[in-house]
Amino acid sequence: MDATTVLAEVTGSIATVGYGLAAIGPAIGVGIVVGKTIEGVARQPELAGRLQVLMFIGIAFTEALAFIGIATGFIFGF
Repeated sequence: MDATTVLAEVTGSIATVGYGLAAIGPAIGVGIVVGKTIEGVARQPELAGRLQVLMFIGIAFTEALAFIGIATGFIFGF
């Protein structure tokens, strides 16, 4: 086994590890968005509907980071 074979094996698994790390950010982001929405509804229950809409928009933007992570894994993995 020479050095180029070992290097090729390491780069093949880096894309998988990279996506795993990229999934942590959206998970934390969604947790923060939902938590802050719950705090807002607890403070002003009459705004629950409006805050829920804003929460879903925030979750959608946060989950876009996961899709970028998947695309990056495919681009640099192959």
